[in-house]
Amino acid sequence: MGWTETDPDDPEVVAEWSREDAWATLRVRRRRDDGWVVRLDRLTQAPEGSLYLEERVETRDEADAVVAAWREAYDVEE
Repeated sequence: MGWTETDPDDPEVVAEWSREDAWATLRVRRRRDDGWVVRLDRLTQAPEGSLYLEERVETRDEADAVVAAWREAYDVEE
């Protein structure tokens, strides 16, 4: 189905994607200590059920790798 990136005010600080069926979002944000947090939030109403994942990493490249992996793993077929 796919994911659509929102238009954040500052993509260097935060970026967010919504799954096309609107049941899940992915977000990456910079922490105060310059680390990064990636989170996946899938709603209870989603056909696959609710899910919340959070992973802390040191660099934006690592965060982007987590986002890419989760986008593939938690996408749904059209």
